[in-house]
Amino acid sequence: MAAEKAAPRLEDQWRDILSVHARTMCEIDRELHPHGLGASDFEVLDILVSSTSDPHARVDSAPAPAEQCRVQSIADRIHLSQSALSRLIGRLEKEGLVGRSICQEDRRGVWVALTQKGRDLHARVRPLQRAALARMLTDA
Repeated sequence: MAAEKAAPRLEDQWRDILSVHARTMCEIDRELHPHGLGASDFEVLDILVSSTSDPHARVDSAPAPAEQCRVQSIADRIHLSQSALSRLIGRLEKEGLVGRSICQEDRRGVWVALTQKGRDLHARVRPLQRAALARMLTDA
């Protein structure tokens, strides 16, 4: 009986989380669209910018080069399927925002690195993304 009463509350909490997530993603998309980015595009750029201090960006004990990360490390941190992430990275590469290379330590791995254009765009839109997060999550 207690489980029956708790279930609707858990479901309501879950739906609230999904609603906040959806509204926040839409707001970030709206803010970044004029700059040619969506929320997921920005997340990849943001992960790459922060990868210098990210222990997941390392292979064995060797530090990863600045603003470079293995695709698998990105996949572990972003909520996209492997194929959707590959398409997204391909699009960012085509736009000149990132470059890809094969990991020499593990030929199955792929590195993704920011280009100067990617760093510049990230720096320009980061305040927009952070402001959208503040608007959406401070009242959530």
